[in-house]
Amino acid sequence: MDYKKPTFERLFKDNYPHMYRMAFSMVEDADDAKDVVSQVFTQMWRSKPQVSDGSMRGYLLAATRNQCLHQLRQRQLQREMEAELQQAAQDSVDEEREELMRQLQQVIDENLTEQDRRVLSLHYDEEKTYSETASILGISTAAVNKHITRSLAKIRTHLKIAK
Repeated sequence: MDYKKPTFERLFKDNYPHMYRMAFSMVEDADDAKDVVSQVFTQMWRSKPQVSDGSMRGYLLAATRNQCLHQLRQRQLQREMEAELQQAAQDSVDEEREELMRQLQQVIDENLTEQDRRVLSLHYDEEKTYSETASILGISTAAVNKHITRSLAKIRTHLKIAK
């Protein structure tokens, strides 16, 4: 093969459509297919392999297929890395949430009265309204409000959470 510029340009123009179609069928993305074909020609220009004119189309299609496979492997590796990073981030969030819940439970256990804990449990854990909570505990809704307000203030103070 003669690697003079006009000959190489003719080779490019004659083979680009076939190579592009093959690349597109494999990578299923127009821009990636164009990149693949460009990379094949760039590598060919740099290395100037000795390929006979009769074998050139087969050589270019094989090089295109190999470059597509490389591109697909890179995509897969990138997806796997992104998934690992997302999992690591989620694990970190889960650990932080567990730590905060542990701290919250410690503050509740150490700083709230039994009645405060019962009011919070009914209202937040069992999702009872103020009036339902008051009825169950035999206290007024104002007392329920007072217990919740005072309890949340203590929790914020101990956990240093802004209102």
